[in-house]
Amino acid sequence: MSERIQFHWQLEVYQLSVEAGMTVFEKSKSFPAEEKFSLTDQIRRSSRSVSGQISEGWRKRKYEASFVNKLNDAEGEAAETQTWLEYAVKCGYVSRLDGQKLHKLYDHIIGKLVTMGNNPAPWLLHKTSS
Repeated sequence: MSERIQFHWQLEVYQLSVEAGMTVFEKSKSFPAEEKFSLTDQIRRSSRSVSGQISEGWRKRKYEASFVNKLNDAEGEAAETQTWLEYAVKCGYVSRLDGQKLHKLYDHIIGKLVTMGNNPAPWLLHKTSS
């Protein structure tokens, strides 16, 4: 945290999650029509939920437990996205190389979320005395 972060969109982990979610979206455009209501919807939902959970958590920084819980939820959504990516690769919808790159990016996002969750103090809002 070199400069003071005021908004969730300034967090590197948020920016990475949006980048990853957009990559998933672009890749999923070529999934077959029969996957529309299964794999396509699932992978898009979980990949977008990562950044959604981060932004929700950011607004709950007054309460450590709520903040950490939302980071855990984001971590879970990132891991779920990795699972859907595995299926997309095994079904031949995403190349092995692209799948590995995205999986690694989600590993990086998960690592950042774990680090924040294990040490939330620098991110929390502190009540001011009047």
